[in-house]
Amino acid sequence: MKNLFNFIKLIRFPNLIFIFLTQVLFRYCIIPFAYRQPNFEQGDIRISTLLFFMLTAASMFIAAGGYIINDYFDVNIDMVNKSSKVIIGKSINRRKAIMLHAMLSIIGLILTGYVSFELKNYYLLFFNFLAVILLIAYSTTFKKKLLIGNILIAALTAWVILVLTLAEFQFSITTHDVKWQRLLKLSFIYGAFAFISTLIREAIKDMEDLPGDRKYECTTMPIVWGVPVTKVYCAVWLVVLTGMVLLIQIYVLQMGWWISALYSVILIVVPLVWTIRKLYQSNLTADFHTLSTAMKYIMLIGILSMIFF
Repeated sequence: MKNLFNFIKLIRFPNLIFIFLTQVLFRYCIIPFAYRQPNFEQGDIRISTLLFFMLTAASMFIAAGGYIINDYFDVNIDMVNKSSKVIIGKSINRRKAIMLHAMLSIIGLILTGYVSFELKNYYLLFFNFLAVILLIAYSTTFKKKLLIGNILIAALTAWVILVLTLAEFQFSITTHDVKWQRLLKLSFIYGAFAFISTLIREAIKDMEDLPGDRKYECTTMPIVWGVPVTKVYCAVWLVVLTGMVLLIQIYVLQMGWWISALYSVILIVVPLVWTIRKLYQSNLTADFHTLSTAMKYIMLIGILSMIFF
């Protein structure tokens, strides 16, 4: 039982549930809305229920493998930053961790391969395979480099949404297909929200992990540019994200969606403004941990807004 509990902690089970929730909401709220028409039927959606849950399972398996390989190469740094939470090398030996990473990633790719075959869309398999490779590259190299690691993780977070859009792609689609254009717009909005939110959170985490990163000669943003400049970087993106959410509400209000607009302003915009203010007051590791948690909350609330569609 203890080994199972440690395994659940290692694969970041709550984060996997977040991936599942994001994809379920996108599949059952956003895609039907994008395809809306007087005679709309669920059959108009290209990815069936079975294939959807297989693709979602693939995303979760690949992400779980990514968390394991990340912890595998981060053991030394984590021993400095959060020694009490280190699992690999303590509860789970390093060899078993590598085997778990390989097994989970392969299962994810097999599931993706089946979905790709059924949909005759092999881009899905290519990009999920690329995601596995990039997660390994991130863990071994890019995480310790200036900015590129943050951008990579932000892109992979957005991919959780975009993979479903790609699953709906058909080679017969034309540029005049209204349903496809609508789906692309909504995918871009939520993908951009996930991308920017993750960029901010990764930079905040870099400030939180500064002691261990500095000891092992990483070249993250706070180390290369300093904490004050990293704060400015985060603040700029927070302003961009806040502005983006507010602009979307102007469009939403034109549709008469007052409850949705109120939800977004109170539960997303206000916390974003609070985060900007709190950012400049933060100096301790605990402060940055609080901000990182706040960004996770904002991402969750943003994703839950899909229910309004």
